[in-house]
Amino acid sequence: MPDISFADLGLPAPLLRAATDLGFTTPTAIQERAVPALLDGRDVTGIAQTGTGKTAAFGLPMLAALDPAARHVQALVLTPTRELAMQVAGAVTSFAAHSPGVDVVAVYGGSPYQPQARALQAGAQVVVGTPGRVIDLVERGTLRLDQIRFFVLDEADEMLRMGFAEDVETILATAPERKQVALFSATMPAPIRRVAAQHLLDPVEVAVARTATTVPAVRQTYAVVPFRHKTGALVRVLATSSAEAAIVFTRTRGAAETLGAALVERGISAATISGDVAQKDREKIVERLRSGALDVLVATDVAARGLDVERIGLVVNFDLPGEPESYVHRIGRTGRAGRTGEAITFVTPAERGRLRGIERTIRTSLEEVQVPSPADVSAHKARTLLAQVPARTEAGRLELYAGQLDEQDTAGADPLELATALLALAVGDDGPRAREEQERFEAERAEARRAAEERRTERRSPDHVRSPRGGREPLGTRYRVAVGHTHGAQPGGIVGALTNEGGLSGKDLGKIDIFATFSLVDIRTPLDERAVERISRARVAGRPLRIAVDRGAPSHDSRRPRVRHG
Repeated sequence: MPDISFADLGLPAPLLRAATDLGFTTPTAIQERAVPALLDGRDVTGIAQTGTGKTAAFGLPMLAALDPAARHVQALVLTPTRELAMQVAGAVTSFAAHSPGVDVVAVYGGSPYQPQARALQAGAQVVVGTPGRVIDLVERGTLRLDQIRFFVLDEADEMLRMGFAEDVETILATAPERKQVALFSATMPAPIRRVAAQHLLDPVEVAVARTATTVPAVRQTYAVVPFRHKTGALVRVLATSSAEAAIVFTRTRGAAETLGAALVERGISAATISGDVAQKDREKIVERLRSGALDVLVATDVAARGLDVERIGLVVNFDLPGEPESYVHRIGRTGRAGRTGEAITFVTPAERGRLRGIERTIRTSLEEVQVPSPADVSAHKARTLLAQVPARTEAGRLELYAGQLDEQDTAGADPLELATALLALAVGDDGPRAREEQERFEAERAEARRAAEERRTERRSPDHVRSPRGGREPLGTRYRVAVGHTHGAQPGGIVGALTNEGGLSGKDLGKIDIFATFSLVDIRTPLDERAVERISRARVAGRPLRIAVDRGAPSHDSRRPRVRHG
């Protein structure tokens, strides 16, 4: 039986056109089975991991169910994390590229309410958000769910693991009883099946295996680079690459704009695209990349969807992608249509575990490489120039330069010394400054090696410094939250609440000790009053966190924690 195409799924013409523009041709297994069922109005449960194409599987039918003329919320997608909320919202926005009047808004903690509230008041029809912020907006009266037609639970098992089960039930109870529901989960434990049984009507069940595989024609490497050295490392990687053009991926729009400006300041022909760049401007930038007027494109994941430029021979993951699916999409920008390419991923020392997770998912081990040094850059430039000498000699018209050598009274100079000095000048090596840059690079690399060895030694040693509570010295400030193991609190739920509502990242968090009725969390930077207020309202295991600085130990604090994280 021949493979079906997206044109066979029954999508409305504007959505099919958007899918085609984004490079979708043959649907994945979950798209092939879920899209027609959802277009028919059926509820769907999908057992599918990231990397199977599930966002398009629910996003396209969801858009087909909307009435663009109705300026109120008609579809809600719940995700466990703000990063996934932003990613899904960006994807759905790209699916709606040819659907005038359809607006999508992402709502999540750690971000101001006002822009999200304004988007809702302006009549956005699709909301993608985390449970805590959705409930906050509902309680404020800013978000109304009484006219929801389409409801999606994405990564339902992860939401359960992070303690959002009660919040999900609260939101489902707020929505109309008659609505179409799609539930996607990597696994289907009993609690998820109970949610499906209660809230889905005779659902079509779709179970698929992961299809995220990487491109064989792409050489995949990674380099361990401390955060503060990333930009310099990128400049040297670009300077020593033989690729005609490169695309550099960052996690956020702000990071893309900052990095793009830094590259331009260093004389690199670079431009930036993100989800905020208008389609007309995006097309101009891509055309410059195709024509050779631009050599480096800095982009976010959503902005680079569907991008296929033959000149791209190098992909740099400046920031480690949040999901394996994103990694696959990113490196797929090179090594296309029989061409070869290279992909290098920058990994901070603290991110090695996340890299291993991506490797397990894509079933490919990345090769570790060293970032080029300033001396490597100079050597590469020199080799490139010397390789051009035969062709330049054959082209002729060198008499002008021979005359210049005579006029400068270089007849008595050592020819090798003269050629060496000219080559050094040609590659931008003006002597002492270049040597200082190389020495600084070598010192930084030695410092990074020492730090890595210290971390390995600390992990192996049973005698590392202990705090009075029996753990390592706290990272930054220690906070107390009002949930413990008797409430069913787990480290993942606490981390999720802190990152979603507090605007924190994983690197901001240290050790988490979970006791009977409370937990202690180390946070690198003290929280301001607004962050404390947001986090305190967040719920874990159905209880508000009520976070506060830990002021000391009542007698029962000295008991050993039941769960440790970090």
